[in-house]
Amino acid sequence: MTLATLFTAIVSILAILVVFWTGLRVAGMRGKHNILAPATAGHPEFDRAYRVQMNTMEQFVLFLPLLWLANEFFHMLPLLTGAVGLVWIVGRIIYALAYMADPSKRSLGFTISIIATAALLVLSVIGIVQTWMALSAA
Repeated sequence: MTLATLFTAIVSILAILVVFWTGLRVAGMRGKHNILAPATAGHPEFDRAYRVQMNTMEQFVLFLPLLWLANEFFHMLPLLTGAVGLVWIVGRIIYALAYMADPSKRSLGFTISIIATAALLVLSVIGIVQTWMALSAA
């Protein structure tokens, strides 16, 4: 195991904790505002928490596989993948806190996390192309 892989694993756990945190916030808002499952709307505070969780889950589905593809194939700067993953986490936390306070202020956090996801996509493609070329040359 390399340091880069260990770092990526730690970042993965931190990202999972962010997703878990958004779920706990939704559960807390359900209790606070007496919104029973399966309802997905009710009090504005619950609605914001629910949208934060759903958007984070939507982004997470792209983020996690790209994080590990970049880790596996992009080796020019080994710790870059994990660092970009940390940026994604920071973006999601900024997004969540801003959205809960005022949904119109969510753009910064969303932008940070979507740029991090795009960066992981680019790193993954570069790494895969480099690996393909190396295997083809051998």
